[in-house]
Amino acid sequence: MSEQLWSAVDSYICDLLAPADPVLDAALEASAKAGLPPIQVAPNQGKLLQLLARLIGARRILEIGTLGGYSTIWLARALAPDGRLVTLENDPKHAEVARANFRRAGLDGRIDLRLGQALDALKQIAAEGAEPFDLVFIDADKANIPAYFSFALDLTRRGGLIIVDNVVRNGAVIDAASADPDVQGVRRFNEQLAREKRVSATAIQTVGVKDYDGFALALVTGDG
Repeated sequence: MSEQLWSAVDSYICDLLAPADPVLDAALEASAKAGLPPIQVAPNQGKLLQLLARLIGARRILEIGTLGGYSTIWLARALAPDGRLVTLENDPKHAEVARANFRRAGLDGRIDLRLGQALDALKQIAAEGAEPFDLVFIDADKANIPAYFSFALDLTRRGGLIIVDNVVRNGAVIDAASADPDVQGVRRFNEQLAREKRVSATAIQTVGVKDYDGFALALVTGDG
């Protein structure tokens, strides 16, 4: 098995089930042209996020980590007619690219991009006392994932979903002695997830064009 084979299979799947889309392709092109890192989800992963949002009839979605807005567009397209998506981004350049991508997609009226440190934005969202989110997608700096997840738990309705990306780290997650703060952040999160009684959760390994990683999926049950 090789990354070349994984990528070829991803291409096969995407060609069939998540084919080229002018708006999404333009978002990727604009992000690349602006020099943003190519770390957005793959098309089939974006389609999975969209399907999960549609399955629960999401009206309110929170995304932590916007980058160029590629995954944001996938998720926003799944919103119910009266829905809204809040996305958090710390880098002004990333936010500028994302806003242009949202305008091109015709979704800027349904997306609230908040610029600044995610933890500060999450405190502000909590203070606003708005209705809870149906789905939260966490795809930001990994060292702070435990804190992001704690906020997500408080901000998500019972029966809602919390999705956390990049929880395998090319297999490095099993290295307890790793000096990488991202690996240690993911390890703390995984342990936190295992202890948390308010969710029913699992984690899935993935391979493909984005190499070897995985995501966690937590259903908020509120039973704890």
